[in-house]
Amino acid sequence: MTVWETLVGQEAVVATLRTAAVAASPGIRAAVDGGDGPAGARSGMTHSWLFTGPAGAGRQEAARAFAAALNCERESPGCGECNGCHTVLTDTATDLRTVTPEGLSLGVKDVRALVRDAASAPTASRWRILLLTDADRLTEAAANALLKALEEPAERAVFLLCAPSVEDVLPTIRSRCRTVALRLPSAADVRDMLLREGVDDRLAQTAARASQGHLALARRLATDEAARAHRAAVLRIPSRLGRVGDCLAAAADLVGAANADAEAANTERDEVETEALKTALGVGATATGGKSRSARAPKAGAKARSMVVRGAAGALKELERTQKSRGRRTVLDSLDRALVDLAGLYRDVLAEQLGAPVDPIHADHAAEAAGLAAGSTPEQTLRRLEAVLATRAALADNPGLVPLLAVESLTLALRDG
Repeated sequence: MTVWETLVGQEAVVATLRTAAVAASPGIRAAVDGGDGPAGARSGMTHSWLFTGPAGAGRQEAARAFAAALNCERESPGCGECNGCHTVLTDTATDLRTVTPEGLSLGVKDVRALVRDAASAPTASRWRILLLTDADRLTEAAANALLKALEEPAERAVFLLCAPSVEDVLPTIRSRCRTVALRLPSAADVRDMLLREGVDDRLAQTAARASQGHLALARRLATDEAARAHRAAVLRIPSRLGRVGDCLAAAADLVGAANADAEAANTERDEVETEALKTALGVGATATGGKSRSARAPKAGAKARSMVVRGAAGALKELERTQKSRGRRTVLDSLDRALVDLAGLYRDVLAEQLGAPVDPIHADHAAEAAGLAAGSTPEQTLRRLEAVLATRAALADNPGLVPLLAVESLTLALRDG
């Protein structure tokens, strides 16, 4: 399977990237440098790219597929089978550096490390590729550091930036990048992908519609019973909003589920990282272990002296801050997904009330949508849909906002209509 087959429903993007990869191949480059190449071959490739598109459209997958094609060892770039493709796809390539923000933002320290890598010549491949998965989370200082590298790029370096839209990236940065815009794949495209992966037809259809084009979520809904149960619980929230206490309880359940997701995703990783850092810093080691045989044995009952590495406390504190930020990011991502599901439900309710000839998003919850449609007006449904979307925007735009308070406010607004 070629690297391009992972880009579901992105035919135009595949054509663009394939053309650029061919233009960057050694034979074409040599011909262009010598003046004998096809016209426009050099213009097919550039040193910096910006991949944009909604969450779940496959921005990172497209960037990684392009990176694999650039370092492909075969005549037709992007075979997906050679060592060059395999190491990039598994993120083990020597000349590939992937930077993903652990928390709410990406700081200047990580970007400076990326820029230093870009200045080095590739060691095992044709290109040194720098993949920045969330360019929209760059701090101002980090964006300025990246801009300097884009203004004076190394000859064999390629920057691949990913962001939801061009507006999420500084104008000075996006003006120096070639933009590749991805779209959400259709439900039919997602369903076909799941069928190819061995998912049952009925489940593939349900997951494809419920995911609303989000490829990773579609796979999760199709393969994870817990994910399907969580979605069902979210879609039952509107039917629970009877009294004020019911609204607050529903909000607490939703935020509690998001916190549980974050804990399950991060606890083991946090512990491993903390222990690894303590080991590297020598925290907990004792001075007695380093004595030679000729050294005098410690007196009976004497306590071993703990070694204190200068800066150890600060390093551990910094790791703790990073882990907390990452945990909050996971909570917000889980809540965002729940709000998208709720918005989809109210969209189905509105379509039912207006008799719109559109396919439902949550076809397996048609009874709930019909009940809500019968008990409210289109105006109420529209206000509720707007409340869900406003809460989603507030959580995304205000990192300091307390999630529980925001969701409690939402459930009360949904109750009152």
